[in-house]
Amino acid sequence: MYCVYLLQSFKNKSLYVGCTSDLKNRLLIHNQGKSYHTKKFMPWKLIYCETYISKKDAFSREQSLKLHAQGLRRLKERIRDSLAV
Repeated sequence: MYCVYLLQSFKNKSLYVGCTSDLKNRLLIHNQGKSYHTKKFMPWKLIYCETYISKKDAFSREQSLKLHAQGLRRLKERIRDSLAV
């Protein structure tokens, strides 16, 4: 199984979209500062996750959220209350 996930920084509320086959380990890597793109905004909390059987589908969804502002905007609208916590 593959997960497309959305993290939110406790530090400045910024968001990060990623994809992985081991979500628990990936979140640990983000919060240990071992990921170049996320280490300066640690710590991170998991806000949202979508699960896929196909790796191709998961990575396609990740790219869609990263590259198309409308897709991320719609997701943020759907999880508005989770982002406010």
